[in-house]
Amino acid sequence: MTQTSDHVTWLTQAGYDQLKAELDHLTGTWRIEIAQKIEAAREEGDLKENAGYHAAKEEQGKYELRIRQLTQLLERAKVGEAPADSGVVAPGMVVTVAFDGDEDDTMTFLLGSREMAGTDDLDIYSPQSPLGRAIDGKKVGDEAAYELPNGKQASVKITDVKPHNG
Repeated sequence: MTQTSDHVTWLTQAGYDQLKAELDHLTGTWRIEIAQKIEAAREEGDLKENAGYHAAKEEQGKYELRIRQLTQLLERAKVGEAPADSGVVAPGMVVTVAFDGDEDDTMTFLLGSREMAGTDDLDIYSPQSPLGRAIDGKKVGDEAAYELPNGKQASVKITDVKPHNG
């Protein structure tokens, strides 16, 4: 399961099926239910002061956004296996880094998107994050520097890279 810079998202068949089932529910059963909630709230009268109506409309907006996200993700998705064990940092890889060269101060995370996580308890870092951009394409033993949110520089050394099989 890996995501590449051209916005293709690689998913296992199970991951694809899970996201497709969520989309099917939201575009089917859920849309019917929310339309009924909105209609029932509308029938209660004055919409300006109708908290039930506003809550239902807010819920509708939130889930319509999720429908758009899932639709776009699944349109770009390719179903396949985890990336090859090339030893190169890329989306879909589990990466361990040591901060500032300190082999005792390490962090292990999945470079990818939350849709790739599966049931793992791994932290996930986006390939578009400062750390993700800095380490993409690096190999074990390579060092990379990136800017922290406070404007300071941090450096990491890649200590392990392996495919995520979640």
